[in-house]
Amino acid sequence: MNIAAYCRVSTDKSDQINSLEAQKNFFKEYAAKGSHNLVRLYADEGISGTKTRNRREFLCLMADAQKGLFDMVVVKDISRFARNTVDLLQNIRTLKSLGIETTFLTANMSVLGQSEFVLTIFGALAQEESANTSKRIKFGKKVNAEKGRVPNLVYGYDKPSDTCFDMKINREEAGIIQQIYRWYTVNGYGTSKIANLLNDKGLKTKRCCRWSQNAVSRILSNELYTGKIINGKEEISDFLTGVRRQKEKSDWIVTERLDLQIIEPQQFRRAQSILLSRKKTFQAKGGRQSSLHLFSTMIKCTDCGWSFRRMVRTYKNTYIRWVCSGHNGRGADCCPNAVTIEEEELIRILEEYFTELLTPREQFYNDIIKALSRAYDSADETIYNRKELNTNLGKLRRKRQKYMDMYTDELISREELNEKLSPIKDEIHRLEKDLALLEHNLGNGIRPEELLSKTFPSLESLTSVRDMTNEQLKQIIQKIETDKNGWVDIYLCRLDRSL
Repeated sequence: MNIAAYCRVSTDKSDQINSLEAQKNFFKEYAAKGSHNLVRLYADEGISGTKTRNRREFLCLMADAQKGLFDMVVVKDISRFARNTVDLLQNIRTLKSLGIETTFLTANMSVLGQSEFVLTIFGALAQEESANTSKRIKFGKKVNAEKGRVPNLVYGYDKPSDTCFDMKINREEAGIIQQIYRWYTVNGYGTSKIANLLNDKGLKTKRCCRWSQNAVSRILSNELYTGKIINGKEEISDFLTGVRRQKEKSDWIVTERLDLQIIEPQQFRRAQSILLSRKKTFQAKGGRQSSLHLFSTMIKCTDCGWSFRRMVRTYKNTYIRWVCSGHNGRGADCCPNAVTIEEEELIRILEEYFTELLTPREQFYNDIIKALSRAYDSADETIYNRKELNTNLGKLRRKRQKYMDMYTDELISREELNEKLSPIKDEIHRLEKDLALLEHNLGNGIRPEELLSKTFPSLESLTSVRDMTNEQLKQIIQKIETDKNGWVDIYLCRLDRSL
């Protein structure tokens, strides 16, 4: 008789793979003893038995059954065939309709002529066993989460192979992460441009792959970099389907690990705000973030709300023009704005305006100095007192250590520790910033006049729009709006915002 055998193990651990090899040898011996012709042995490795669609070898077996390649399917145990009662009965019925016998050796049961009631009982037992296994796994994950289990592979950290609860900062990768956050929150670069910059430097991800837009986005949205290990964000709601559901934020298990902090919480929140803002802009108006060209995403259409796109045409001479993305991409029915803006003309107008603005050079310089001086004078007076700052900082750090010792001695719970540390962390962060500003500016004797001369070596350089980057121009110009009648309105950023 031509027979086919099917075997499966539910994990890909080495001991289970050995079990798979043992099953293969078992069926070869079974076929030899019964003088059967073993047409093929179908084996799924590391695949759960609750979902048939994920088992490629099993699906191949069912497809070959339709071709009549064998007369009987041999399975060692019902749980190896399926742990889902519905899948078990459906596939058994399919094989029955093809006249193919299915034999379960452990139960000494052949399907043809056998009551489905008995099969249902055995299938239900296998499904219940799978449900209990799922419960045990859930419980184990919950216990590990409460202990503060850390991820296996995260850029910026190294993890010893013999523990689930410890990792340390990789200083080289941590520096790259900090650079990514500076590019995104300070320079205004988009995730795609950041990925290109990293690739140009020859840098690789933790898995030694090229950087992508998604990889950068994951770096920017991973709260682990602020020293928080978050477990239990989601769980499997149905072990049969594997469907996951998001858990309420109040049910997350959060462990504070200050020794793992790479990014300050304030900078992380800033990154999240920018990510959310750009996402909303794209979803609502089709807006996108780009800094590829001088005027990228700066020229807006008042009729459809889309950004203008850059068009380059070469005929004898090269012409660079900006046109509405809505009109150009979707047609006049989408947007009636057919206005074309010459890039050279726009640059000329802006440079003429800045030159005129800076003509009374002395008055402009004095206005900047006054604005900077007001910023210095309005600051908290404690910023000028290095001794007082260090004293307050030392008190807060000792207070923080006291609460951490109390938690270690099990005198307070994790929730109480987080409640106590939260305001202390914010105050420490504020004092550290004040101290850094004091050391950098006042400690080095830098006053507003010197700061201005360092920032703008030549005031005339401000008028050279052509030499600016998109990010620099966005510090001066908030947006440029154009309507279908050809009116162009340029909105400058407020002075206090740009400073």
